Amino acid sequence: MNEALDPGLCRLAELHGVATSYSPAPDRTVAASAGAVTAALGALGVDASDPEAVRAALADRERELAGQLLPPTVVHWTGTGEIALGLPAGTRLEVRTEDGESREDVAGLPPGVHLLTAAAPDGRVARAHLIVAPDRLPTPAHRSYGILVQLYSLLSRRSWGMGDLGDLAELADWAGRIAGAGFVQVNPLHAAVPGAPTDPSPYRPSSRRFPDPVHLRPEAVPEYTATGSLADRAGDLRSAVLDQGALIDRDAVWELKREALETAAAAPLTPDRQAAYDAFRAAEGQALEDHATWYALAELHGSDWHRWPEALRDPRSPETARARAELADRVAFHARLAWLTVTQLTAAQRAAREAGMPVGIVHDLAVGVHPAGADAWAQQDHFAAGMSVGAPPDAFNARGQDWGLPPWRPDRLAASGHAPFRELLRALFRYAGALRIDHVMGLFRLWWVPEGRPPTEGTYVRYDAEAMLALLALEATRAGAVVIGEDLGTVEPGVRETLQRHGVLGTSVLWFERDWAGDGRPLPPERWRADCLATATTHDLPPTAARLTGEHVELRDRLGLLTRPLAEERAEAAADIAEWLALLTSLGLIAAAESGDEEAEIRAVHRFLLRTPARMIGIWLPDTVGDRRPQNLPGTWDQYPNWRLPIADTKGRPVTLEELTASERVRALFRTLHTDGTSTA
Repeated sequence: MNEALDPGLCRLAELHGVATSYSPAPDRTVAASAGAVTAALGALGVDASDPEAVRAALADRERELAGQLLPPTVVHWTGTGEIALGLPAGTRLEVRTEDGESREDVAGLPPGVHLLTAAAPDGRVARAHLIVAPDRLPTPAHRSYGILVQLYSLLSRRSWGMGDLGDLAELADWAGRIAGAGFVQVNPLHAAVPGAPTDPSPYRPSSRRFPDPVHLRPEAVPEYTATGSLADRAGDLRSAVLDQGALIDRDAVWELKREALETAAAAPLTPDRQAAYDAFRAAEGQALEDHATWYALAELHGSDWHRWPEALRDPRSPETARARAELADRVAFHARLAWLTVTQLTAAQRAAREAGMPVGIVHDLAVGVHPAGADAWAQQDHFAAGMSVGAPPDAFNARGQDWGLPPWRPDRLAASGHAPFRELLRALFRYAGALRIDHVMGLFRLWWVPEGRPPTEGTYVRYDAEAMLALLALEATRAGAVVIGEDLGTVEPGVRETLQRHGVLGTSVLWFERDWAGDGRPLPPERWRADCLATATTHDLPPTAARLTGEHVELRDRLGLLTRPLAEERAEAAADIAEWLALLTSLGLIAAAESGDEEAEIRAVHRFLLRTPARMIGIWLPDTVGDRRPQNLPGTWDQYPNWRLPIADTKGRPVTLEELTASERVRALFRTLHTDGTSTA
């Protein structure tokens, strides 16, 4: 049991947004350790190492807050009256708008991020970022259903060993025109940390700011000239996965694509493409130069910048500037890869909209970045050194979780007007019809785990959720895009309500939707929330066929992941499914004669989702062909091929994009969705 925290340390932590306790359940509160609180404060630049240091830091913070005219970031929601700043009478204001206009008051400001200067009569002067944003984000005009897919897992007979952006465009075109879908949601396509082997998880990227060129379709690059050797080797990679049962080998795919793209980069661009590339590079500015520089340096010094020569660990050092100049050709190559990838992503979204999709491509924003990667290097002033993001112990995981992702420092974010977050959103909304935010609760608070300590010895640190939601509303509105928050698991009181109030859709997964406040039975469709994306499963959960048959329990048993006897796990899983099937039967969604008919039961599950008021209904693409294997099995590393499996049929045989779109089983499911009347108009 943790010792009681010193009141001074508690007060100091409170003033810096560091929690001193957490609640794993509504009726239980657990105190954070003094070590966790002290470490979190230290990562924020606050010395709380002993009682004297705590007293000094507390006095400094209270004095700072007492003299503060304005906080670093101020939010005003449009349509909510005048901007109330609480400044002393006689304070003079100056506003420099986002467009460079100068004003002497804050009335009638347009949406944007403006610079506010306040000069009080007593001589105090303060500057703040003033975010003026719409009160609500855009929401879908009509409810629609769509496809959820891990892009790498969807191979066509044209892709090079893993699904690519050409496959995405073709899937979107088919889904919109033939299947009547309103969107296609994909896994994060962020740039990965290169290595041997590369971490296959799309949720531990090198950069969230720029996409990964491994997803490029080389044949769609005008400067690429196919050779027999490259085509043969690409065919070998594809055949190994589709015809010979091999796992997806991302590293082999990238080695081959890089060879092709190096050749393409040596060819001159046409004048119009050169102008487009130059414009992209100018618009992306320092962020792109840093990104490309990191990849150029990683080619020489390895993919962990902490192990580079000391001077190169600083992106602003003279030595780094000199290296950037010396590696100008490599920097230009990696900058061009970013441009090519954004171009193909934009084409995929265009294909989706031209196919009649009201939303189009839904991109996924990972919760953080790899500590060794490009963003952590380029933005290191904004990251909390010595800390990792995770989750506290709860009823499902008594040891807690450490995700190995460095958290942003909320104080540095606020001081910059949350510039890194805003730039990230702008980049993604260029080619997204909607954005899914993984662990959306992280906009409010994150569990910080001190380096070298178990997740149980962490604590929550709070963020300026209002500012981050305001930026989300501002940039989503400008892009006309929808935002979906992944709000599964433990969510602190008030968070879902706040997200709903601002138009952020939630995520509801069928098997978790029970009357937890009542009898615990499956929640009838009319009692589901409307403001959500409703699905039967996700990439971290068993496919529907595996859940219906209980095969997910057998898989976990084979891998030694069960914490109870197999018989107990089997019985609980069977009882869970029996309750859901009974509800589906009572609603007339499945006939008694169809009991045990896997295809009929999967159709019934999706017809049930259509009975809910959910604005968006997602169909896990592997479910359409009866795939049994989860794409990711939490709690495993090398015991299971996470993130490396192609979509497969009921017998584990890989299924190509061409076979999927021609499959009668797939067509029957989408006919069911059409018949049940979901409109995508």
